[in-house]
Amino acid sequence: MSEALPPLDSLRCFVEAARSLSFRKTARAVHLSPAAVGQRIRTLEDLLGGPLFSRTTRKMALTPRGLSLLPMARDALGAAERCLGAGAGSQASFAGDLVLGTRHELGMSWILPRLPELGKQHPRLSLHLYVGSGADLVARVASRDIDCAITSTRIQDPQLEAIKLQEESYAFVGATKLLTKLPLRKAEDARHHTLYDTTGELPLFRYFRDARGGIDSMRFGKIVRLGTIEAIRAMVEQGHGVAVLPTYFVAEALQKKRLIRVMPKVELATDWFRLVFRADDARRPLYDWIAEHMKAAPLR
Repeated sequence: MSEALPPLDSLRCFVEAARSLSFRKTARAVHLSPAAVGQRIRTLEDLLGGPLFSRTTRKMALTPRGLSLLPMARDALGAAERCLGAGAGSQASFAGDLVLGTRHELGMSWILPRLPELGKQHPRLSLHLYVGSGADLVARVASRDIDCAITSTRIQDPQLEAIKLQEESYAFVGATKLLTKLPLRKAEDARHHTLYDTTGELPLFRYFRDARGGIDSMRFGKIVRLGTIEAIRAMVEQGHGVAVLPTYFVAEALQKKRLIRVMPKVELATDWFRLVFRADDARRPLYDWIAEHMKAAPLR
């Protein structure tokens, strides 16, 4: 085996390829052509004396040699970043492309306003947004289609890690005019109302149903799935039904009395927005930095 040291750009291509398992995706992430990525991987393979990836027309995977190299390659890149930071007298700037998943409403109100500040602190980092639903976001992080996501979906996949960002509270609400005409004070009253939620599993309503003092036997006249909380809020504010929604999302309507709380003595369960990423992703310091930045930004 040669005593030459592996080039850092080859190590970077290798780590990115190990994460995405696609030379085409790697090329986009490191701003090179797929051919250039392949050449850098071959440079490493020549130095180490064997293949790092096994490839077929349908699948790409790390070889045992590649699996052995991966943690050391990550350490080497991390050490190089720290050297740059020490030489500059400050923390090194993160560089490259990062795709962050979010749901539409949260992205527009909370994440998008933070992008200019994120870019100012790390001008070599290109942060892209992918918009989807909770389950879709988590699945895409697990499959490496996106790098990370901010979601309140609970994480059960051991391949994923999550950092808590902000606690999310909920309110069971309806239009003031609707609930004045048709009160919803007890379980039997539900038959006169339409309940809106995102999916058939009623992920929003469970914050009321599972709360201390909540009622799991309510039978609504109709249950309608609308997919997004923005659509649900619009229908509820127009007086077409009731729903459980994030408190930050209906705070203004509650303050201005367009909406009122249903059964306000019930203290709804809470959840957390989390930054989710793959446990084997070498960019943990970057995710820690994003998490600290978002923790300091109040929900809007």
